[in-house]
Amino acid sequence: MIDADISAAECVLRETLANRILLLDGAMGTMIQSHRLSESQFRGAEYEHWPIDLKGNNDLLSITQPHVVDQVHTAFLQAGADVIETNTFNANAVSMADYQMESEVRALNLASARIARNAADRATAKTPERPRFVAGVLGPTNRTASLSPKVEDPGFRNISFKELDECYYEACDALIEGGVDFILIETIFDTLNAKAAIFAVNRLFDDRGTRIPIAISGTITDASGRTLSGQTLEAFWNSVRHAKPLFIGLNCALGPTQLREHVQELSRLADTYISVHPNAGLPNAFGGYDETPEQMAEEIGEWIKSGYVNMIGGCCGTTPEHIAAFSQLIQDQSPRELPQINPACRLSGLEPCSIDDESLFVNVGERTNVTGSARFLRLIKEGEYEQALEVARQQVDDGAQIIDVNMDEGLLDSAAVMQRFLYLIASEPDISKVPVMIDSSKWSVIEAGLQCLQGKCVINSISMKEGEEEFIRQARLAQRY
Repeated sequence: MIDADISAAECVLRETLANRILLLDGAMGTMIQSHRLSESQFRGAEYEHWPIDLKGNNDLLSITQPHVVDQVHTAFLQAGADVIETNTFNANAVSMADYQMESEVRALNLASARIARNAADRATAKTPERPRFVAGVLGPTNRTASLSPKVEDPGFRNISFKELDECYYEACDALIEGGVDFILIETIFDTLNAKAAIFAVNRLFDDRGTRIPIAISGTITDASGRTLSGQTLEAFWNSVRHAKPLFIGLNCALGPTQLREHVQELSRLADTYISVHPNAGLPNAFGGYDETPEQMAEEIGEWIKSGYVNMIGGCCGTTPEHIAAFSQLIQDQSPRELPQINPACRLSGLEPCSIDDESLFVNVGERTNVTGSARFLRLIKEGEYEQALEVARQQVDDGAQIIDVNMDEGLLDSAAVMQRFLYLIASEPDISKVPVMIDSSKWSVIEAGLQCLQGKCVINSISMKEGEEEFIRQARLAQRY
């Protein structure tokens, strides 16, 4: 049953998903590179006198060479794509800082969304029985909120949750104005970046008084089955499922052969639609991708027959020829049916922690609490964070399935200390594998903690002491984080 409050476009999208497998487009970057554009072509008349080189800024082409971007979209649509992605992978203030183009972010997203919208609408007009859709892409940025770029200081971050929130808000606002059908938060290598994007998108929805679907696509970086920031696939899903995404999926980094087991696992875990767009194999010695359309189609065809996917497409190295080969695979094939997942408390650190009717007693380690441990309080006051981390490590080694972190003490800057300690925990996999319980009587401290954790944590606690209205506000924010 379709919710009466959703838009006509979303209604059509959901009805289409219920009836068939959708086809996503392929690699925008691969296609742009094939044009071998010059520095002057990247600049165009609009940025002729820009102070630094702009070659390689593919997102800029939506303004300076819109016909090239339109040609790419059209080629993928003619190959059979139902969904095309906006040319906005790096169209955010954080990534555009490399080109000193932070001021152009809105224009880039708006132009890209309009080009894609026009291309999709032209294709739909030719075959109205087969509507085409536009995914507004929010890329991962070139920073990681969960990892320190300084080996000597694991508690350092070169980007904050708030900065990412603002960055994604600006980009998403222009994408929606440009007419996209859903927001695709993709190529997620750090789940905390993705959580900031989810937060920003929902904040924007509230401000605009309108909503469109969200889709999420993570990146498994190697054979370990983890993201770059260390999460297992199930932990990643637990961390982002609060977004209630229309799609959850995987893209980039690996080819279809390496992704197969992870696609199967995600299909089992998620009670929403599954989308996968792999690379054309692993990169070769020259950074290129060698898997042919036929090679990719052989593996992806098995996913389809096994009922693992609802949408397929291509990432790095994939061309319209790849998408055309995939198009043949989905003809007369049934889409994956959404499984019924039993309710449970699903938490995560780097690894999942699910609590259901079959679970035994859950141990929460309380020694990383300045109000309950004189030793831990002393270590924190004296700035002995290495020894404080040992306290946390010992808790986990002794069987704690969750660790409680409390920094409420009158002589401490509780929010700053909470943030510092949680950042340090993130750099210790033997500690951060378990979920964190953020423990404070102050919402400001809880919120500071929520902005540090890529996993799904526990809040301890919020209350009615400041009235029902404030309680509801905090509860809604808790869910959003």
